Amino acid sequence: MTQKPRKGEHKWAAVVGLEIHAQISSNSKLFSGSQVRFSAPPNSLVSFFDASLPGTLPVLNRRCVEAAVMTGLALNCHINKKSLFDRKHYFYADLPAGYQITQQRLPIAVNGSLTYGVCAGKKQSQVIPKTVRIKQIQLEQDSGKSLHDDLRSQTLIDLNRAEGQLRVDANISVHHPGEPLGVRTEVKNLNSIRFLAKAIDYEIQRQINELENGGEILNETRSFHYQLGCTMSMRDKEGKQDYRFMPEPNLPPLVLYDATSLPAGADPQQVINIDQIRETLPELPSVTRERLVQQYGMLLEHSFTLLNEVGLLEFFQNVIKETRAEPKKVTSWVLNTFLGYLKQQNLAVSESPVTPSALAELLDLLDSRTISSAAAKQVFEELWKREGKTPGQIVSEKQLELMEDRGALEQLCHSMMEAHPQVVMDLKKGNPRAINKLIGLVRKATQSRADPAMIKEILEKKLSS
Repeated sequence: MTQKPRKGEHKWAAVVGLEIHAQISSNSKLFSGSQVRFSAPPNSLVSFFDASLPGTLPVLNRRCVEAAVMTGLALNCHINKKSLFDRKHYFYADLPAGYQITQQRLPIAVNGSLTYGVCAGKKQSQVIPKTVRIKQIQLEQDSGKSLHDDLRSQTLIDLNRAEGQLRVDANISVHHPGEPLGVRTEVKNLNSIRFLAKAIDYEIQRQINELENGGEILNETRSFHYQLGCTMSMRDKEGKQDYRFMPEPNLPPLVLYDATSLPAGADPQQVINIDQIRETLPELPSVTRERLVQQYGMLLEHSFTLLNEVGLLEFFQNVIKETRAEPKKVTSWVLNTFLGYLKQQNLAVSESPVTPSALAELLDLLDSRTISSAAAKQVFEELWKREGKTPGQIVSEKQLELMEDRGALEQLCHSMMEAHPQVVMDLKKGNPRAINKLIGLVRKATQSRADPAMIKEILEKKLSS
């Protein structure tokens, strides 16, 4: 008899598979001409086909096919030139036909990958590249939305459309490395990235605890209770539902072409060209990040931040276009000062009171040594107050220009050294940090208008003499 490992003796590995339901941005539904409009009155956008009236037939939406191909290309998938539609049977009020049109045998795209970065290190500043495999992308008919009225013990159905923009089912299991995969559970209908992460973390730990305490994992469907932060059992999968997949008889195979297989004289409106869609793809995030690192010499983790905040990359590039300042200086101000102010007040980039032009002008003043770094931060703070003044006007009104009179600065340094003999003594005894104290005192006396480098040069010269 093999002895069971003691609690915590072996490390655990988790395996997570995600089934992601993403809403296609289209004007009409996948198989009918009914309009798609968020928050429309219940059942106001329902065609005869959506209601499953006898004799109605599905008509495939070209826009949805193009979106699926584009998504497949963006995720490095192989696009199948021929794909098939199937019927997935189940009986529930949100599906009046008793079946859902999907792609089970041969989907539109397969075998893709997505590379992303994970922040690591003590300060979470190191980015480690990871790759996740994409098994397939398929087109699938949307079901209706069930509205449960517990007070009246009723369930009402809205056949407009069920999905929000994103819904995820997570399949999770744990096992010891080198051993067979564990029994998986499925956490259904997660509707945000935050809840997805919390549900996965909780379920992994729950399974580990269960196994280490002599229990077993059931092959079951669970839900995530976002208020309690835990998953809860919904139903087991012992009696696996038989969806009775069969070919969809009312839709022919979906045939796509590329430049080499396009029939001569084909009507562009009647065929979909994979290569043509490839040409319309925007620059993908991985390519953009690589370009930012190469073009501006920024750290990889900075490129991730620029792309992860909506509108931040465009803001950064607009500042770059209008300023003489070095890209590294622009990166520092955008990611530290600008983004810091946004997060402090919970604002989106589009809501910022500071425009790219204003920041560019401010960085030009700093680059030309018209103002010091400390004065620049004062100017930025004034710009944030939405008073409609330019950086130049603020500098002029508050007299924040750098002191150009070297003689006056030398006199001020001399006076400060005389007023603080103990600090001077510490310097002469070999404490190099003491000079920072003197620099700070001189800058304070000049209201941060003096160049710290010049102050240090003057103080060092006076001390050496």
